[in-house]
Amino acid sequence: MLFLPLLIWDLASGTLKLSLTGHISHVRGLAVSDRHPYMFSAGEDKQVKCWDLECNKVIRHYHGHLLAVYDVCIHPTLNIIVTASRDATCRVWDMRTKACVHVLTGHNDAVLKVEVQAVNPQVITGSMDSTVKFWDLAMGKAITTLTNHKKSVRALQLHPSEFTFLSGSADNIKKWKFPRGDFLMNMDKSNSIVNTLSINDDNVLVAGADNGFMHFYDYKTGYKFQEFRTPPQSGSLESEAGIYALSFDQSGSRLVTCEADKTIKMYKEDDNSTEQTHPIHWKPQLKRERY
Repeated sequence: MLFLPLLIWDLASGTLKLSLTGHISHVRGLAVSDRHPYMFSAGEDKQVKCWDLECNKVIRHYHGHLLAVYDVCIHPTLNIIVTASRDATCRVWDMRTKACVHVLTGHNDAVLKVEVQAVNPQVITGSMDSTVKFWDLAMGKAITTLTNHKKSVRALQLHPSEFTFLSGSADNIKKWKFPRGDFLMNMDKSNSIVNTLSINDDNVLVAGADNGFMHFYDYKTGYKFQEFRTPPQSGSLESEAGIYALSFDQSGSRLVTCEADKTIKMYKEDDNSTEQTHPIHWKPQLKRERY
């Protein structure tokens, strides 16, 4: 039987610290708790696992999904996790007892992404059915469905301080306002399928695409001020240029990417950049009303 490992790296040196085995297919989602010594993993083998990072072993399994599990998220204040699956459901689990608290049904296709926050709506999902749903965590029912996207919603990202969030798809990136899901704006179109989004405290938004491009936006205005393609791994194919996941580190100045060419890359801010070397030609658009 083939066991696919989880690899833990030292960010300072880039060296491999630990390899954890247990999943028998691709791992699609990871979440590390900031309140417990736990890490949760979700895989295409239908399994959801809880890892004790002090003992470096699996201590709990969460069984119930019928197909591949694509994402896992930890509630910031409650001892629950939420998982998203290809079986078109999300499941809410009690972290300690392993009991399935709710099965969130309502999407018509695979649920690709889930986000959880402490205030209502506490659960937000994005699906291949092109919709974003808000869920009532206490009742286990959908309370709002956003249907603005025309393609599958592959990415969701909550703002770290504002009561807003982003959804990413093949058509565009959309900005929304909680709690009702009011539409705010479309980001400058990237002409690629967006797989992943990340925002830092300086309101820099990064979108990773399936063609290997990273697009950098000002979150406030939606202006795209930079884009570049990640350097390919030597010997990799053109089809292996996609970016599957990316995230800022805790400082917000370094960006880590997971890519289709089987590499993890780390980027940092250019300390020598100036307004002359990296000009931003942006002016606010004036809206003219016709009478």
